[in-house]
Amino acid sequence: MGAGAPGPKQLGFYLALSQVGMEMVVPVAAGVAADYYLGWGPWGAVLGAILGLVGGITHLVVLLNRGEGTDEQKP
Repeated sequence: MGAGAPGPKQLGFYLALSQVGMEMVVPVAAGVAADYYLGWGPWGAVLGAILGLVGGITHLVVLLNRGEGTDEQKP
């Protein structure tokens, strides 16, 4: 098994990754709800998918760029 429980920094990173997943799913669900209640056809879900994808990928890139500077440089 693993070397032990993950530290607080790793848990924070895992929480941020789960947040990225939610940022991708929630706009699609909101778009589907808008389609159902407002009769917009498929456009609410399409717009939600586009917004979720752009927002999630942007947040993921920010997280990965922030993580690169924390490691010690190896010779």
